[in-house]
Amino acid sequence: MQSLSVWEKESFFNDQHVIIIGSGFAGLWSAMHLKLLHPAQKITLLERGIIPTGASTRNAGFSCFGSPSELLGDATLMGEEKMWELLSMRYAGLCEIRNYFSDAEIDYEGSGGFECFKPSSPIWHECYQKLKWLNDGLEKVTGISDVFKIADEKLTDFGFSGFEHLVENKLEGGLHPGKLVQALLRKVQSLGVQVFTSIEVLNYEELNNSVQVYTNHGIIFKTNQLLICTNAFTGKLLPGMDIIPNRGQVLITSPIAGLLLKGTFHFDKGYYYFRNLGNRLLIGGARNMAFDEENTESMHTSPIIQQALESFIKDHLLPNTEFTISDRWSGIMAMGTEKYPIVKAITNNVFCCVRMNGIGVALAPIVAKQVVQLMNT
Repeated sequence: MQSLSVWEKESFFNDQHVIIIGSGFAGLWSAMHLKLLHPAQKITLLERGIIPTGASTRNAGFSCFGSPSELLGDATLMGEEKMWELLSMRYAGLCEIRNYFSDAEIDYEGSGGFECFKPSSPIWHECYQKLKWLNDGLEKVTGISDVFKIADEKLTDFGFSGFEHLVENKLEGGLHPGKLVQALLRKVQSLGVQVFTSIEVLNYEELNNSVQVYTNHGIIFKTNQLLICTNAFTGKLLPGMDIIPNRGQVLITSPIAGLLLKGTFHFDKGYYYFRNLGNRLLIGGARNMAFDEENTESMHTSPIIQQALESFIKDHLLPNTEFTISDRWSGIMAMGTEKYPIVKAITNNVFCCVRMNGIGVALAPIVAKQVVQLMNT
């Protein structure tokens, strides 16, 4: 690279108090909480893409803390205590978003959410039996009674086919993740956080109680503390971390006249999720059709998943309606052997806040606070 001027060295590239790698939700919320706590600190965000290139701007735009079958599945996998703890974090994170940003800024729609069930589904029978238990626990978390309720009578309102039961979640909504990232960027930059895009961090080295950060442009940053918020791509900087990159695929239709589907919906423990975006239908998921193939960092969509999503639309959502697909995309999530974020100190000067498990919209505001607290102890 060409040499830097003294002016550049003493302004853009001078020594930092904190460098954060990754400007997705975790990185942006962490930058905001750090700057609010320490207004005088010099904080820089480094992003390898032109915009965040993981899952933050490439998800389905759900503002949710879990459908009944997802929560019951979590309780089985991780135990009831951890399930409720994770749910509490997700709910608190969703509240945090709306504390900082207006509904108009992020296109938030509190239209309610639903989970759909097929006839004679074993999943339905478990949810039906444990709905009161879920509601009792949710009331302790949210202060609101009867969050989930059976709403079979609304099935015909949405024009569905092949579903027998519907459970409504009155606290769920949708938002625009791209606009949320933009709002966070405006917020952190207004606080004085410096944001660089198209800079990839290749590695880092700890020297004399500081950290040197090496980039693809040959620029070396020096910082007191380094925070890694690279989610699914963390293995490049922290090999051996319990993180499995996982692709989440999405498609959206062209406008559909008279679209009946309104709100946010889940099916099959959250493996399928769909919503309206105005008069267009957006659907994502189906990774349970090809788990191994979806454990990838590739941003390309795949025929098997896209066909499964289209078939689901034809069979259940728009059974008698012609439609065309206008856009297809994917995002890369970070999964692991357990459905819990990793917030930890790697060394005295290096920290990480990663593995959002596909629920980063809700989790990031809270885990960012956790890692900031850790960095200041």
